[in-house]
Amino acid sequence: MENTDSQVSSSRGGITMFAGKGGVGKTTCAAAAALHHASLGEPTLAISTDATPSLSHIFEITSDQKPARVKESLYINELGAEEVKEMWDRKFGSDVYGVFSSFVSIDYAEFVEFMTSVLPGLSDEFMVDYIRELNIKGEYETIIWDTAPLGQTLALLETPALLGKHLKMAPRIYSKLKLGQTSREPVLDIIKRWERLSADNTDFLRNKVRFTMVTIPEALAVEQLEGTFRELNEYGLKVQQLIINNVVKEKDSDFLLTKARQQKLYLEAIYNRYSDLEIVELPMFPYELKGLDRLREIEKILF
Repeated sequence: MENTDSQVSSSRGGITMFAGKGGVGKTTCAAAAALHHASLGEPTLAISTDATPSLSHIFEITSDQKPARVKESLYINELGAEEVKEMWDRKFGSDVYGVFSSFVSIDYAEFVEFMTSVLPGLSDEFMVDYIRELNIKGEYETIIWDTAPLGQTLALLETPALLGKHLKMAPRIYSKLKLGQTSREPVLDIIKRWERLSADNTDFLRNKVRFTMVTIPEALAVEQLEGTFRELNEYGLKVQQLIINNVVKEKDSDFLLTKARQQKLYLEAIYNRYSDLEIVELPMFPYELKGLDRLREIEKILF
């Protein structure tokens, strides 16, 4: 194996997305990365778009303020369903409602609930847009993005393609509707603005976001990596770094020795398959990783 002593590069600023299947420790890695950049004096935001976020738990923050201050230069924000509804409403809620309400009798609040929770990928699409706008505003030099577990992350990446297919059908569906009831804007103009938003977000993911994948040396996780990388490549999204978490380093018991032997096969497979990436191993810790002191241990290894 190679690169066992590699570290995550510490380039200043920008946006880094930490992705991976649930339970591999990506939120811990994201938190440690955010702490690192904040320690360099960079105004840093760690943001989670996970449906069950744990950033506040890892940082031991009890404040309900959004974003919440952790320490100097470091803030965290966890986006929930209400924030998504608000973002969607602000962008296109009234316009799109004007179109649908032309032929469907539905209350506006129910309509927003449907669009943000039922339509596949729409909530993720607007989370991407939210982070894109944060980057444009420039309030934070560094944004560390902790995404949803693997399946939801891929849904996020599929959103532009899914939306594009829906939009191709839209002119046929709305050809007889000339104006939105609310804005009085031509319906096709509304749809074109929506399509441009999707294109902007896709471009943002491709050109502004740095992807770090987090995995563990176990059979299922290693098998899922291949599909994840293939899906990313289809959308022109390249992973620069790979973190292997929970690697057994201290083999001072029969249990750990057996575990290490099992992991060796998967570690070799990862290094052979992804030798072109920056790879760093994080050891298995005997305690829960939360709080600034514990996160600094992770930071020292990663950077």
